[in-house]
This record gives sequence, structure tokens and C-alpha cells, in this order.
Amino acid sequence: MVDVRHPHLHRGLKVLGTLFITLSAITPASSVFIIAPGVIGQAGTGAFWAYVLAAVVGVFMAFVYAELGSAYPLSGGEYAIVARVSGKPAGFVVLGLFLVTQLLIIAVIALGVGTYLSVVFPSLHAPTVGAVTTVLATVLAVFDIKLNAWITGIFLAIEMIALVVVSLLGFLKPQRSFADLLLHPVAASGDGTVIAASAGLIGAATAVAIFSYNGYGAAVYLGEELQDAKRSMARTILWALAITVASELIPVTAVLIGAPALKDLFGAQNMMSYFVGATAGSTLNTVISLAIVVAILNAVLAIVLVTARMVFSTGRDGTWPGPVSRALAAIHPRFGSPWIATLVAGVIGAAFCYVDEHFLLVVTSTTIIAIYAALCLATIAGRRNGTTAHAGYRMPAFPLAPILALLALAYVVYRNFLDPVVGRPSLIATVVIAVLSAVYYVLVLRRRSWELTGPAEEAPTEAR
Repeated sequence: MVDVRHPHLHRGLKVLGTLFITLSAITPASSVFIIAPGVIGQAGTGAFWAYVLAAVVGVFMAFVYAELGSAYPLSGGEYAIVARVSGKPAGFVVLGLFLVTQLLIIAVIALGVGTYLSVVFPSLHAPTVGAVTTVLATVLAVFDIKLNAWITGIFLAIEMIALVVVSLLGFLKPQRSFADLLLHPVAASGDGTVIAASAGLIGAATAVAIFSYNGYGAAVYLGEELQDAKRSMARTILWALAITVASELIPVTAVLIGAPALKDLFGAQNMMSYFVGATAGSTLNTVISLAIVVAILNAVLAIVLVTARMVFSTGRDGTWPGPVSRALAAIHPRFGSPWIATLVAGVIGAAFCYVDEHFLLVVTSTTIIAIYAALCLATIAGRRNGTTAHAGYRMPAFPLAPILALLALAYVVYRNFLDPVVGRPSLIATVVIAVLSAVYYVLVLRRRSWELTGPAEEAPTEAR
């Protein structure tokens, strides 16, 4: 029977199902087809090194997520962890940052459907296509989590097949050697020629590649539905990172090795469509484009699932006025899903599909930097104050991973500050969201003692 005051989700997921949803939220195919061209545009064939370096940073952050997630496998995700380890004010700031980012990122991903459907239907209205995609994903997300795990697993298989095809196209007909990528990376110059890729260009592209891998920590949101979560969470996160790195780095390398002409690749409006079309023809390009549409739908479904669980957690914690919190914490009597929180997340995500894309990009680009930094600091704090002593996983060589990750994040902040178009405005937006979140906590939540709740097996220790 559901506890009306402190509702909790049913533990119906195993590691494989959790991995399916987590990988779908990362959506490797969408990252390769949407984010990788930006990395290649900056660093050229130096994108290979950018993705390798980003994978190293990914390992550091995966260790951080694995330790914290095994200590607090809660549907609130990052905010629920930071609030318990570093204190409620820090936790609520993380909530504000992630809540805004997650609701907007649904629209950012969904808008990609129109881009790849336009290969077949060129006159589609992208915002409406994105909104319809989000609504469809939201309807699916209301159903049982086990059903959604299988749906995302099937869709994930389709996008992985597309990535295998892209990899084969590059490796079976190589136009340059792997040694060229390692020792002599080149990039596009301002006049359209190809020049040597500098360390600065590769470093700047690494900042983008880090976010191409982002999402392995989304497993934490499913912690209350994962069986034996404290033991299984770390394994799920680490496997998610390993599979993500392989499924993105391999096809990106294949494209860089197999592109018929680097100058044409660097100058193409849609690099991946150019590569597939130039190496296999328009028919396969259409098939691959449709597979990417499936990948994006899958990503929207997975992101709605995890976002809904965070919204559900905010209601259970009494973050909003009473009636709103109670509604968001409602669990569907048949499907066991946070159905009102799911609908709220989906409707808001669909509405944002009609907002200017540049605005969405500015607001969402750098909030993850602050969240990563908060998690790194929480890992260190948890070891010092004992709030993570019960964790089911302990990272190796502590505190090397969080310290090196913080240094990498500082570099990313520096690179973003140098970008006056997106990076610097995004940093300002991140600061504004953090300040507004802190103000809400001080004026509202601190006065009525914000209550953090969770499943009964959660350790009661928390930072004050």
C-alpha cells in the first residue's frame, strides 16, 4: 500500500533495464550526429583527441557519481544527494539549476527530430514536430517503468545499429591512416583550407565533447526503482560510461578516417549526412536519418522519465506550496509511475519547443558545470563528515578523481568565458538561476524547514 505522506516508487528495475534507460538518455547516436559535428568543426581530426580527453574526464565524474549514487540512490538525483551531503542550501541550488536544465533540454533534444525528418519531409515545422514528439514520449512515460525499459531498449538497439553502419563505412574504406589522427591532426582554417590543429583548438573542443558523453549519472534518478540499488548503482553508472565512450568515439574516429575529403567534411552544413551520402549514397543516408529520428524520440522518452522522477521528488520533499507538492508526489495506482510529475515535465518540455533555440542553448549550456562541481565537492565533503560512509562503492585513488575533475571544469569555464555568443551569456544565466534558487530557499524553504524524504532503507545521516 502506498504511503500517502511519503510515497515511494516500486523497485521493478534490474541493472539491464536501468542501463537501457540511462543509455537512451545519453543517446549516443544523437550525440554523434548532433554534437560531434560541433567538435569536428572546432578541432577537425583533432576531435579524436578531444573525445579521448573527454573520456578521461568522464571516468573521473563516473567515479564521483558511482560513490554518491551508491550512498543515496534517490529519485531526486543530484539535488537529493548534495542536500544530504553538503547541506540543504547547496542542494536546493543544485535543484534549481537541474530543474531548469532538464525541462529545457527536453525541447533541445526534441527539436532535432525535425532536422532529420526534413531529409524525407522538407516542409515540416520543426517546433511542432518537436512538441508532438515530446507529447508522444510523455504518454509512454506514464506507463510502467519496466515497459519503458523494454521500449527504450528496442529503440536503443536501432540507434546502435546505425552507429555500427557509420563505423563500417569509415573503417572499410579508409582515406587516411589512424596515425594521421594521432600525430598530425588538422582542422579547417578561416579561408576554407586545412591547417594543423593546435592544442588550443583541441582543448576548446574537449569542453564540448565532455557534454557529448554526459548522462551516465541519470541512472541515479532510477535508484528507487532499481533492485539492490546500493550495490547495483555504481555498476550501472560505470557500464553506462564505458558503453557511451565506445559508441561515440568509434564512429567519430571512423568518420575522420573515412571521409572522402576533409575540406568538404569540415565545410558541410550537415557533416554526418555528407559523410553517409558521400560514402554510401542517398538511400542509406535517408535510412540512417530515420534511425536518428528514432534515437531522438528514445532520448526524449528517457529524459522525460528521469525528469519526472526529479519533479516527483520535489513534491514528496514539500518543495512547493502544499497542493502542488501533493499533486507532484502522486503515484499512478496501476502503473506505479509519478504520473502527474510526468505530465507536468512533458507539457513544459513541449511548450519550450516553441522558444528560440538560441535562448535554450544559452540557458542549458553551462549549468551542468556547476552541478558537476557541486558533486565533486560533495564527494570530498561526504568522506570528511561521514555522510557517505555507508556507500556501496568507494572510488579508487580518492581524492584524485574529484580534484582532477574540478581542474577540468575550471578549464571549461575559462573556455566558455572566452565565447561571447553562447559561453559567456550561459555562465551569466547559470549564476542568475543559482542566485534565484538561493533566494527561494532563504525566503521560503528555510522558514518552514524543508523536509528531505525517501525510501525507508535510505540511511538517515545527513549534513546540517
